[in-house]
Amino acid sequence: MESPADALVHALKYGGWRDLGEMMGARMAAVPVPVGGDPVIVPVPTTEQRRRERGYNQAEVLARVVARLRGIPLVDGLERPGGRSQVRLNPQERLSNVMGSFVLRSGLGSCIRERDVILLDDVLTTGATALSATVALSGGGARSVHLLTFARAIPFQAEGRRHSPN
Repeated sequence: MESPADALVHALKYGGWRDLGEMMGARMAAVPVPVGGDPVIVPVPTTEQRRRERGYNQAEVLARVVARLRGIPLVDGLERPGGRSQVRLNPQERLSNVMGSFVLRSGLGSCIRERDVILLDDVLTTGATALSATVALSGGGARSVHLLTFARAIPFQAEGRRHSPN
């Protein structure tokens, strides 16, 4: 049986229900994040292929809502120039697939330098995506990086069974 959070993330991500982002983002905006006085929100980018297929980046949809409701600037500070989907990869494959795949957008380093960054994504599975994005943001001078997601998923093993990530 699919949980309500799974169903919402799936509908936003794969079902084209972009309007769900308003409700989901409002829930996320209510979560306290321990940041300093001048934070920025940075959405996790998706691949260009996924953006074309969906017509949007689901993390950016959520980030826009959180930024608006919290009064925090949104900085589209990361790019994902390549990469393949993380779906159905095991934790080790996810990490090797995504490490080094995020880079700071040209000229945006000054927007995050010495600031607390709220890295925003729709779902946390193994943490590989968040780790890779954090490396890029930290390398660009972010004071700290705090991850905010709508849901936490249990990753799939190669055989398709869910397992605990420990």
